[in-house]
Amino acid sequence: MSVPATTITFQLSNGQPAQTHVAAPGESVLDVALNNGIQLQHNCGGVCGCSTCHIYVNSGGEHLPEISDKEEDFIDRAENPRINSRLACQCIVAANTQLVVTIPPQHFLGH
Repeated sequence: MSVPATTITFQLSNGQPAQTHVAAPGESVLDVALNNGIQLQHNCGGVCGCSTCHIYVNSGGEHLPEISDKEEDFIDRAENPRINSRLACQCIVAANTQLVVTIPPQHFLGH
């Protein structure tokens, strides 16, 4: 009997097709994105110190840790926050979870 994999489907706002990747329980959505070549800003390094890794959780959000007051404060500063907004660095996946997330348009600044 096989155990269902933990997966994250990334829906990208830049017109590219959705991508589904396997995630290890305990990984963040940000880690899975970066490990699979999906560009997702993370100016603070993934420590819940900014709002640049803002995503929309379309399904599976009930399996994520509850949103903290700190995360909620940063989401309020994100561009176009919605009721399903989260910070990818704070979305730690559990075993046997299937998440679907949308990465909203990002504005990368030149150096």
